[in-house]
Amino acid sequence: MIALIDIKQLKYFSTIVEEGQITRAAKKLHMAQPPLSQSLKQLEETLGITLLDRKGKKLELTEAGKIFYQRTKHFLHQLDEMILEVQETSSGLRGTLSIGCVKSCFYYLPKTLRNFHDKFPNVKIHLREGDTFLISEFLQNRDIEVGIVRLPIGSDEYETIQLPSDPYVAVLPKSWNYERHSIRMRDMKEIPLLLLHRVSGKGQYEMVVNECQHHGFKPTVVCECPDVTILFSLVAAGVGATIVPKSAVSTFQLPNITMLEIEDSSIQAEAAIIFQKNRYLSKSATNFLEMLKSELVHL
Repeated sequence: MIALIDIKQLKYFSTIVEEGQITRAAKKLHMAQPPLSQSLKQLEETLGITLLDRKGKKLELTEAGKIFYQRTKHFLHQLDEMILEVQETSSGLRGTLSIGCVKSCFYYLPKTLRNFHDKFPNVKIHLREGDTFLISEFLQNRDIEVGIVRLPIGSDEYETIQLPSDPYVAVLPKSWNYERHSIRMRDMKEIPLLLLHRVSGKGQYEMVVNECQHHGFKPTVVCECPDVTILFSLVAAGVGATIVPKSAVSTFQLPNITMLEIEDSSIQAEAAIIFQKNRYLSKSATNFLEMLKSELVHL
């Protein structure tokens, strides 16, 4: 029975009730009176009940008609809201935007997220963190639409937007009272190091170790971890030093640590925005990418 009831019939019925007469309702709907009367008759026949009592030119709802009218108004209101929500979601004005970000890349996000929220306040942002390997998995599983990762990715299945290169710096415990404002690679030969290491695959860890070997020594790595904030906490506690992208230190300004430029190192941390090739991107994701690319010009 439900399939036989046309939404147009419900709108016609609602208008008839609100106008109280077929004539006035037809005028409001900009249609002739006979097809409007026929629509009401078909609706009542489909339901097998009388919805309106005809008292001369005036129409009054029956008890069943009152219930049906209330439900109809509620349904039509929900339908309008659903259509509006779908249209606004399609246009990027509401919905959910899912983003994944490596913690050491979070530097690139706060300003863009603030501006994005200001412009699209009805879009909920779902932010997930992890190393490059985990962010890639989130993309493959469609848990997120956009990822911000450290390179290399180890796969060519992603579209990439290169982010500005970022020099590596040394981060030491403040309690060590290191007197210089910079450090050389060979000065870290005897220093216990805490290094970022992916859950799987090669990345920053291998780059730093190779740089140490290039300067003639094998680093003393006492801890490997994929979370840069955990490394900073360990450095602050005096466990050792770390070598990380400079932007990560700027983002997570923790007490009891000292950042030093590395005088004789040329290695740069590379980062990129990634999303899957040949996959539909929501309008919210497209809006976010355009906004982020615009912000990068000013970095």
